[in-house]
Amino acid sequence: MADPDIDVIYNPLPNHLHVPMTVSANKAGKHVLCEKPIALNAADAEALRQCRPDRLVLEAFMVRFHPQWQRARDIIRSGELGEITAINAVFSYFNDDPANVRNMADIGGGGIMDIGCYPIATARFLFESEPSRVVALVDRDPRFKTDRHASVIADFGQGRALNFICSTQSVGHQKVQVLGTKAKLEIIIPFNAPADQRTAITIDSGAPFDGSLARREILPACNQYTEQAEAFSLAVLGQKSLPWSIDDAIANMKVLDAVVASEQSGGWANVG
Repeated sequence: MADPDIDVIYNPLPNHLHVPMTVSANKAGKHVLCEKPIALNAADAEALRQCRPDRLVLEAFMVRFHPQWQRARDIIRSGELGEITAINAVFSYFNDDPANVRNMADIGGGGIMDIGCYPIATARFLFESEPSRVVALVDRDPRFKTDRHASVIADFGQGRALNFICSTQSVGHQKVQVLGTKAKLEIIIPFNAPADQRTAITIDSGAPFDGSLARREILPACNQYTEQAEAFSLAVLGQKSLPWSIDDAIANMKVLDAVVASEQSGGWANVG
């Protein structure tokens, strides 16, 4: 941070260190690319508003820089799917290692923070709006006290909903489907797209139900982390603007907060 030749700090530390180290780097005059989720909760994230406005702070949701997500949003905007009614997502893996930071509750571990943030961020990206309330069913590991399984519904209004499952103790799986009144779209490997392999999106009108006549779009191999780093670097150099800011990161945290509040109350929780 004290090196005058360093322009940017990448903060990949455990979740409880995202805000304090980002604030420290910003005060040192550095731009910061900080891993998701940006904070432990929205109140924690509010501290980022004190950051110097002449230095960038970006939450590192690398998927938003992958062409497959940008293409999916373009297809939605085109109206080919009709009116979007639902986004269904699954993100899971198996990890019961007590030494892994994802299984340490006191530093922000658990599946909702680690991978539940992805369906939330990408649904906001595709719906291009914010949810008003959420309801969650959560199961916690009796040893770690972290959430290991969660099923969540987020209400985006006008009959639109995000339905997702995230789990840290299930078979590894990823899935995103966007349902519209005319067709559905699926991103085949939505979150961990291999950097050295092409990716696919399918668009299906639902006839027949087996998907055999779905249109398949192939996108070239792409390292989404490189795309993110290059976009951030161009923004630092003043050659490109970024569509996401600290406000966006705080908005995502407010939804995560509502998921936790719903678990505690056993019912719907308002966002914000």
